[in-house]
Amino acid sequence: MQYLLDTNICVFFLRGKLDLDELIKQKGRENCFISEITVLELRYGAQNSDNPPRSHKAVDAFVNGLSIIPIFGSIKRYAKEKVRLRKIGKPIHDEFDLLIGVTSIENKLTLVTDNSKDFELLNGIKLDNWFKRK
Repeated sequence: MQYLLDTNICVFFLRGKLDLDELIKQKGRENCFISEITVLELRYGAQNSDNPPRSHKAVDAFVNGLSIIPIFGSIKRYAKEKVRLRKIGKPIHDEFDLLIGVTSIENKLTLVTDNSKDFELLNGIKLDNWFKRK
């Protein structure tokens, strides 16, 4: 199985709340991907942190070695899902979540997230959560 890691899973790792290194090793690094949208969100978070240079360094270390999936191939599915959800009265207002979700569908990846409710209405999405709350 191959996985697209949602931003919140990556943030849990960067904050020391999830041993993502071990999970990626178990699943196989070649089977784990992130969206370029996740990189964008991680960069924003790093810049907005109390120590941007240290946070950007942590993002660099995390992103290094992971395959980054571009969103371009998912744009048509994005438009189709956005219209479909609006027409049924269930729009996803977070554009980044919608882009990450359709990227996982378009690339036939299981989306690993702690926010399943943000994605469950997308047609064809497969979800998993590696974060266990204590």
